[in-house]
Amino acid sequence: MAAPRMPRVKLGSQGFEVSKLGFGCMGLTGAYNEPLPDEVGISVIKHAFTQGITFFDTADVYGANHANEILVGKALKELPREKIQLATKFGVEHIDFSNFQFRIKGTPEYVRSCCEASLKRLGVEYIDLYYQHRVDTSVPIEDTVGELKKLVQEGKIKYIGLSEASPDTIRRAHAVHPITALQIEWSLWTRDSEEEIMPLCRELGIGIVPYSPIGRGFFGGRGVSETLPPESSLKSHPRFKAENLEKNKRIYEGIEGLAKKHKCSPAQLALAWVLHQGNDVVPIPGTTKITNLDQNVRALAVKLSNEELKEISEMVPIDEVAGDRYFDKLDKIGWRVANTPPKNYGIST
Repeated sequence: MAAPRMPRVKLGSQGFEVSKLGFGCMGLTGAYNEPLPDEVGISVIKHAFTQGITFFDTADVYGANHANEILVGKALKELPREKIQLATKFGVEHIDFSNFQFRIKGTPEYVRSCCEASLKRLGVEYIDLYYQHRVDTSVPIEDTVGELKKLVQEGKIKYIGLSEASPDTIRRAHAVHPITALQIEWSLWTRDSEEEIMPLCRELGIGIVPYSPIGRGFFGGRGVSETLPPESSLKSHPRFKAENLEKNKRIYEGIEGLAKKHKCSPAQLALAWVLHQGNDVVPIPGTTKITNLDQNVRALAVKLSNEELKEISEMVPIDEVAGDRYFDKLDKIGWRVANTPPKNYGIST
């Protein structure tokens, strides 16, 4: 299957145009495994660009000592800035990355200081899309977005985004300044945003940016056809723990069977399912391997009818997914949708 020409889509209703497939840079500096050497990480980003991906996602909290933004900044120096749509995030104060120790913070002063620091690390004059990474429920969202609005007016950022925000927060934020995109976990085995949040985004003209669209690699065989390396943080992820993983393997096997019918890999089928959810949906799968990156791009060539999309959805009954979608330690600091309690599927460990 040859790589298709990368389509371009409008993200949100303010005119922000991006590649239909984005690239999540988080894993390049050691989110799930060991960090890559800078030169390797830069080569992956550059290769993504040659495949037509122009929408790159990072955050100030990714990697020890802001390593991810620094790496992306180095890569940008070797790419035409005017052709790149750069997204980064603020709102999570980094205390101890290795032990999941963070603090959610959204004061206006913190917003501005984070933006200035990210601009410097990235080596750019403006950020295309600036997300509030997680919502600080102790600060009115109107205050946080009010400061972001000032940054737009000053030309330091072009568009405003939210991540893992509740419906009420989204409405209130959008009333202060148009929100261009909402980033949220969305994949075949994480669909709890479909009932309220997706319709709200479409009502308000907010683009949807799914992260972990391949289930943190699960639909690529991570933990199933390939063993998790000893240092992988996924070993403590609820859905990858032994009892839950055994149950979830049956879901993988079902998708694997459908993938054979479509002459693609399970990862490509899972990603194609997300890509088919609408022209306002731009997933940002990440990888550390160029071969996987190329396979992700080829998922754009997988065409699915409405009947086939329904068949794929039904192959992954949400109430049969074992384990919650987030690490327990992150849940305690409000890492999921603000004010939304966790949903535990199947076996809880």
